[in-house]
Order: sequence, then C-alpha cells, then structure tokens
Amino acid sequence: MNEHSSFYNLGIAPNILGILDKHNFKIPTPIQERSIPPAIEGKDLIGIAETGTGKTLAFGIPMLQAALSGRRGLVVLPTRELAFQVNEVFEKIGGPLRLRIASLIGGESMRRQIFTLQRNPEIIIGTPGRIIDHLQQKTFSLSRTNFLVLDEADRMLDMGFAPQLKRILQALPRERQTMLFSATMPEDIVAIARAYMKLPMRVEIAPPGTAAAKVTHELFFVQKPDKPRLLEKMLGEYRGSVLIFSRTKFGVKKIIAGIRALGHIAAELHSNRSPGQRRDAMEGFRNGRYRILVATDIAARGIDVKGIELVLNYDLPQSPEDYVHRIGRTGRMGGAGHAISFATPDQRRDVRDIERLIRAALPLSKLPELPPARFLPRPVRSDFRSGKSFGGSRFNNQRRSFSENRKRRGFRGRF
Repeated sequence: MNEHSSFYNLGIAPNILGILDKHNFKIPTPIQERSIPPAIEGKDLIGIAETGTGKTLAFGIPMLQAALSGRRGLVVLPTRELAFQVNEVFEKIGGPLRLRIASLIGGESMRRQIFTLQRNPEIIIGTPGRIIDHLQQKTFSLSRTNFLVLDEADRMLDMGFAPQLKRILQALPRERQTMLFSATMPEDIVAIARAYMKLPMRVEIAPPGTAAAKVTHELFFVQKPDKPRLLEKMLGEYRGSVLIFSRTKFGVKKIIAGIRALGHIAAELHSNRSPGQRRDAMEGFRNGRYRILVATDIAARGIDVKGIELVLNYDLPQSPEDYVHRIGRTGRMGGAGHAISFATPDQRRDVRDIERLIRAALPLSKLPELPPARFLPRPVRSDFRSGKSFGGSRFNNQRRSFSENRKRRGFRGRF
C-alpha cells in the first residue's frame, strides 16, 4: 500500500484509524481521499458523486472527529433507508468512541426519540419531516449544532423537501461547517450553496449519468404479459442476491406474489411498509435470509449491500437518472455486477433516453424460450380504513352481490 492509497495520510485521529483498521477499511475511495482532509480542516464542501462511492465515510469520519472535540453534528437524508444505513456506519465507528448518536426518522416512536434526545447526543441523523416535527414540538434545538451534512441533496429537492430544508438551515447557527453531497448539480443545489455555504470546495468524482464501471448491462424487449415468465427464467439462471425494481407499490406486491409462488424467498420494500418491516427487509436481504428483494425507487439510493449479483429492472424507471441509481446497487465500491432491464416494444424511446444519458448502448439480448405460463396468486389489496384485505373468492362474491343490488336498485355505471 503506498501513501496515496491509505487513510493514514488524511489527517484522521489515531483512535479513529484504529477502528477503521479493525473493520478492514484500508484504502480510501476517491471521494473519501479528496473530501476528508479539507473537511477535517473545517472547510465547507460540495461533493458530486453517485451512490456507492463511499460518501458515508467521506462525511462520517470528519463529523465523528469533530464530535470528539466537542462539536455537534446533524446529518439530513431523504429516506429512512439511507438514515438506517448512515446510522449503522456511525454507530460502528462512533460506538467504540463513546459518542452518542440519535436517529430521527418518520414512522418511529416520537416518545422513544425524545428519550434519546434527552441523552444529549453529539450527532443526530434524520429525515427532514421528522426533524421539523421535533423542532416544532421543541423537543430539541439546533442552536448549538455547528456541523451540517446534507446527503443526497438533489433527491431531497426532488421529493419536495425544499421548505423543510430551508427551515432546518434557518434553525442552525450561521457559524457552522456545511458539507453537501449530491449525484447531480441542478440550479436549486447551486442556490443552496450560495445562500448557506462559505466558499465551498467542489469535489466531483464522476460526471452525472456515469454508470458504475464494472457493471454489465443487458436489455430484453418483451410483451408485458410475458414479463413474469421471463422473470422466472432469469431467477433460475442467477443464484446470488437479486434486487428487482418495479415502478409502483402494487407492482411490487404482484411480483412478490408471483416469485413466492415459485418457491423463492423474497422480501418487499416500498413506502407502505412500516419502519420495522423495511428494516427487516433490508437486514434480511443483507444477511441472506431473503435472496430476492423487490422494491420501488425508494431503494434506488437507499440500499448499501455488498455482493448483489443482479439488479433487474422489471419496469423501466420513470427517469433515465433513476436507471443509473438503480444499477448502482450492484458493482458497489468498484466491484463487478450485472443489470438486466425488461422493456416493452413501445418503450424504445425510454431506452434511447437511458442510452443517451449513460453514453452507451444497452446490449440487446434475444428473448429466450420462456417457461410455460402458470396460474399465479393475485396480490392482496389492503383496505387501509378497516385494516382488512381484499382478494380471493369471498371478495369476488361480495363484489358480485353488490353489483347485482346496484342493478336492482336502478344504479348505472361501473363498480
């Protein structure tokens, strides 16, 4: 190992270096190597890098080191999944240093979070909405927080968190250090930098739209009714961990019902799942309890799992940028991976848009011989008001009798 490929010449405190060694963090990634020294010196920084490049340690090490000297930190992220993962890394490094870390995410007990805040944590990791909830209820103050990290800032703005971010920034002291990380650099991000940062350094690792270098791509054009059979074929060919993306929550449930009927062990991840269910899905996928995870784009930037063999786009994403984020779940930290996409014949323009963004053609594969069509169970659709579920013959009978009663009473129109 030469001096340019080690954590030892980046200005990191010896006790943190010892923990990094213990967890086998030996060689910094480019974003870590270029971000950690100026951040430790107290400079504001804008990092432009895709997910999977090691950003968590790039801002985590400087913030943990600052906490050891009495400074307080806040990390703001767009999704619960990212907050879980950042919290896990901070606990791994900060736990042995006896640093207190609080996680503030929506869907979890406010009472428990208030109890954690009463322990006066040095670092808080949270999503914008829940941070605002606590600020409104005056359960904590940001007046003494002087180290801020905004991670996946472009995604937060895409998700409509601009008003919450503005309130959080206004609640912080003007004299602070700010690090902002984003996969892209839209004008909104530039505006935040101008208004809330002091002469920030810019560290750009890869231009927007750059796909992971060692990920191979494959494209199938397939009729929509044949997608389940093609998926069955692919799951029979790949034996490792598989991450499947669907555009919608209902699509996830439909895919899950089908692959479980084939005997595969799978979990689902989308916004209708509780925090506990999301955590179980992610942990189960990470430790091999679930070989397959089916998710919406909530997971496109929210999963950091090493060794995913295949990312499969059952549905093409709504935007070409999301394709890059999705396939970035495989080939993490410079590793190899494979990405397969299913496209229907009317989606050729969507394919071209993706190819234009990644500046490469998606290799087209011939449709293989598909397994015979199977009868697959219908996904259960929940009635969220009553907590009951619809599906099966009982619901169909109720629907039929309701429809007949409407006709008898002279109602018209569709049920």
